[in-house]
Amino acid sequence: MSDFVKLTVDDGVATLLLDSPQTRNALGGDEQYGAIEAAVAQIVRDKSVRAVIVTGAGPAFCAGGDIKKMADRTNDPAIEPHDDRYAYKEGIHRIPRSLFALEVPTIAAVNGPAMGAGLDLTCMCDIRIASETAKFAESFVTLGIIPGDGGAFLLQRAVGYAKAAELTFTGEVIDAAEALRIGLVSRVVSPDELIPTATDLARRIARNPGHTLRMAKRLLREAQTARLETVLELSAAFQAIAHHSSDHNERITSAVARLSRT
Repeated sequence: MSDFVKLTVDDGVATLLLDSPQTRNALGGDEQYGAIEAAVAQIVRDKSVRAVIVTGAGPAFCAGGDIKKMADRTNDPAIEPHDDRYAYKEGIHRIPRSLFALEVPTIAAVNGPAMGAGLDLTCMCDIRIASETAKFAESFVTLGIIPGDGGAFLLQRAVGYAKAAELTFTGEVIDAAEALRIGLVSRVVSPDELIPTATDLARRIARNPGHTLRMAKRLLREAQTARLETVLELSAAFQAIAHHSSDHNERITSAVARLSRT
C-alpha cells in the first residue's frame, strides 16, 4: 500500500486512513489517486470486509487539491486545455469511480477540515460523522474553478439542491454544527470520540451478512435515480439470492427457535 494510504482490516471493518498530515492529506497527483483506488480495489476483493471507515491523519481530513501543483499546471504554457481534461478523467476521477461505486457500506469519520475535493470525498461515503473540529467547504469557486471531481453530483444528494447550490456558489466554510443542521453529517462528537463512534457504528453494521449489506447498498444507490419498477425488479432478484443463502437460513432458523421459546 502507498505511503499516502494506510489500509487496515479488523474483524470485518476496514479503515482507510489518508496519511499525509504534512500536506493536510491533499490530493495532488497519481500517487494519491492511485493509492485510494488500490485500497478500494483491495476492499472489493476481500469479501470479509463488511464496513469501511475513511478518515485522515493529523488535524485535517483532506485539504482538497494540492494548490501548489495546481498553480504549476496553470502556469505551464505547454499544457493545453484538452490535456487538463484528460488529466481529470484519468486522474482524480479514479477516486469517485472507485469509492462511490464501492458496494461495502462506508463511513467518513471527518476529523478536521474537508475542503473542496475533501468535502466531495466525504460525500462519496454513505454516512458522515464529524468531529467538533471539522469544517467543510465546496471551495472551488474561490479559486476560480468548478467542482471537478464529481461534487456537482455528490453534494446535492447529501444536502439537497438548494443548499448544495448555496455552498457551491459561495464557496464559504461551514462548521460541524451547521453541517449537522443541514444534514451533511449525521452526528457531531468530540475529537476523542470520533474514531470510537465511527468504529462502533461500523461494527454494528458489520454484524450483518456481507452479501446482504452489499446488495442493500446497491439498492439504495439505484433507488436514487431509477424508477420504482426498476427498483422493485432488482429487489426481487436480490431477495431471491438472499433467501437461498446460508446466512439467511441460519438467522431465520434462530429467529424461529426464539419465537418457539416465548
